[in-house]
Amino acid sequence: MTTFDKREEGFEKKFAHDEELRFKANARRNRMLGLWAAEKLGISGDAANAYAKEVVMSDFEEGGEHDVFKKVRQDLDAKGVAVSDQDIRRAMTDLMEKAIADIKAQG
Repeated sequence: MTTFDKREEGFEKKFAHDEELRFKANARRNRMLGLWAAEKLGISGDAANAYAKEVVMSDFEEGGEHDVFKKVRQDLDAKGVAVSDQDIRRAMTDLMEKAIADIKAQG
């Protein structure tokens, strides 16, 4: 194996690792967002955890995070809960930062 091959393999491993961390951070953020929205919707306990799972699963509907935003937005609107798009986006950003910090802390 040449030095170039080793270097390429190293880049591939780093890319795979980074993608895994990104996936974990997104899933964690979406779960926390689901719990945040559940609180706004007046959902608690096992029902809140089930709702958070729904939010996580909604991320697989489309590329990007718009599908997660859309689910939370529609659910809040359906229950007449007044939360602005900005507040949802801010929660998504803040919770992503928390998710990344949590994953980094785990090592």
